[in-house]
Amino acid sequence: MTKARDKSKDKPRDDTGAERGEGRFPRGLALRLFAYLIAGHLLAAFLYLLFEVGGGK
Repeated sequence: MTKARDKSKDKPRDDTGAERGEGRFPRGLALRLFAYLIAGHLLAAFLYLLFEVGGGK
């Protein structure tokens, strides 16, 4: 039988919370931040729409 080669030793892995270099955010944090910004703006737009429609004179 041939021995399976461990590919995780070929490339150095980034630590989960470590910077990616040059002062950049970790990828997971940047993606979460982007998703929360989009979700927050959609929620704010929905609430604004509710107040505009429900605030008839």
